[in-house]
Amino acid sequence: MRLCELEDKEVINACNCKKLGYVVDLIIDECQGSIEAIVIPKPGKFCGIFSDGGEYVIPFRCVKKIGPDIILVEIHEEREN
Repeated sequence: MRLCELEDKEVINACNCKKLGYVVDLIIDECQGSIEAIVIPKPGKFCGIFSDGGEYVIPFRCVKKIGPDIILVEIHEEREN
């Protein structure tokens, strides 16, 4: 799978139905030749700039389904009190 095949797809967390954003990078295990994680800028970030919010690094094992328009991930977030 290539980055260009993923970057136009919106990433959605299936656990809470929140939109997370779009893939901007991949972390690759060069020895295995496999995708380790997808990288998504946090809200407020445009093309990797204009924000100090950082990024989401989502392990590829959390990707549950890649469809024609979206990528479903399963991320269990801690409850904020």
